[in-house]
Amino acid sequence: MSIQIQKIGIIGVGTMGAGIAQIAIQSGHDVVLFDAKAGAAEQAQEKLAKTLNTLADKGKFSHEKAAEDLAHLSIAQQIEDLKDCDLIVEAIIENLEIKQKLMQQLEGIVKPEAILASNTSSLSISAIAANCSQPERVAGYHFFNPVPLMKVVEVIEGFNTRADIVDALTQLSTKMGHRPVKAKDTPGFIINHAGRAFGSEAYAILNENVTPFYDIDRIYRDGIGFKMGPFELGDLTGMDVSHPVSESIYHQYYEETRYRPSVITRQRFIAKQLGRKTGKGFYDYTSGSKVGDVAPTLVEKLDQYPSVWLGTEYSEDRQALEQYLQQFNIQIEQTDAPSADALILIATYGEDATSAAVRYQVSPQQVVCIDLLYGLNKHRTLMPTFVTKAELVNAAQSIFNLDGVTASTIQESVGFVAQRALAMIVNLGCDIAQQGVATVEDINVAVKLGLGYPYGPIEWGDVLGAEKILKILDRMTAITRDQRYRPSPWLRRRVHLGLPLVHTTH
Repeated sequence: MSIQIQKIGIIGVGTMGAGIAQIAIQSGHDVVLFDAKAGAAEQAQEKLAKTLNTLADKGKFSHEKAAEDLAHLSIAQQIEDLKDCDLIVEAIIENLEIKQKLMQQLEGIVKPEAILASNTSSLSISAIAANCSQPERVAGYHFFNPVPLMKVVEVIEGFNTRADIVDALTQLSTKMGHRPVKAKDTPGFIINHAGRAFGSEAYAILNENVTPFYDIDRIYRDGIGFKMGPFELGDLTGMDVSHPVSESIYHQYYEETRYRPSVITRQRFIAKQLGRKTGKGFYDYTSGSKVGDVAPTLVEKLDQYPSVWLGTEYSEDRQALEQYLQQFNIQIEQTDAPSADALILIATYGEDATSAAVRYQVSPQQVVCIDLLYGLNKHRTLMPTFVTKAELVNAAQSIFNLDGVTASTIQESVGFVAQRALAMIVNLGCDIAQQGVATVEDINVAVKLGLGYPYGPIEWGDVLGAEKILKILDRMTAITRDQRYRPSPWLRRRVHLGLPLVHTTH
């Protein structure tokens, strides 16, 4: 017999607790709010009433429906008033000891069959349940802010959590209009775990002085297709939130190099340059709007261009470059070796420009590399060696500005910017699948809904080409000898077997 959940107690009525209450009452469930702070539950109730009536004013639903939903909401004057609830969801401070004590206290109040759930974003569910007499009824139930709009919830199975409780929370999620994703109790669960690569690689690129932060943001946005760049997002979230989480996950994984935090974020955290909330982060917000974004300069059309010799590893890359150059009547050298005056344009993967010049056995003074992992449509990234002739760098910039599309010219880096970011995102998604944290489908769905990525991390590898991703990772590992870039076995095996990354074993 499945567990029936009708009455839900919510402890902690901040933004998250109130958001959970809203979707619960809107789906016909009875909700009892409790907060240890006097008057807080009443304020949350008033705010919810205002929210629903405003939505009704906008025509989202009728005022009768708003009134009906609000009738499901009540206030607990003391925690003992939650005794009849089928489910308790705590959304209090992220402190393990406080959560443990709360769970123990609740065991003495609620009925034996009631489910105890934590909305924790970073603490172990097994640890939260460790001191309970019935740890098997404790589970993770992690929503995202703002709850009514973020249509995903992680249902986390602690070490002792019963399967029927996981099933009950999964069914409840669907009734409340959210997509449940099941996760094992691991640091960061699915979404915060998968999101590590997005920012950590950007901070590593900045720390290596490859290109300014605003240029990295532009490549992430205009090139890759993210809604926001990592430094814009860091300023929005706040360094006081994001940096401690990065340190926590790093230490919980016993200093695994994939999760290594950045000294850059640590310095800003200490200096209290936290982002929008303090007026200054990577960008400046003291004027009320974001200041500090510098657009790339469009290089004017030259009177004469050098001939171009192409170095490509994939036929589709050569075809794309030839098609682009031909439309502007740029001469393409078809010889085995480039002439002494040619611009040597190399579409490479995972290398820096010097390594590419050595591999092709050409003069590094003539080499400019281009990142074609995300194509030529919206933005281009060019990378000369540090000895490339200035006139050839200028010619390359002008060539790739001829159609009005912007191009970023960066210092040498393994894997440019986008290749590094995307390879790490895909690789981490594969690693999460390898660890059995969640199914491939749930990993992909969770990241798309929870982080707003264009694709889930594993399916993105198939879209970009898993062979290319593996090549990028292998080369970055070989050149840097940094184990953070080592390919996941999940990725390597599927590439070698010619299988899509989303393929699962039977």
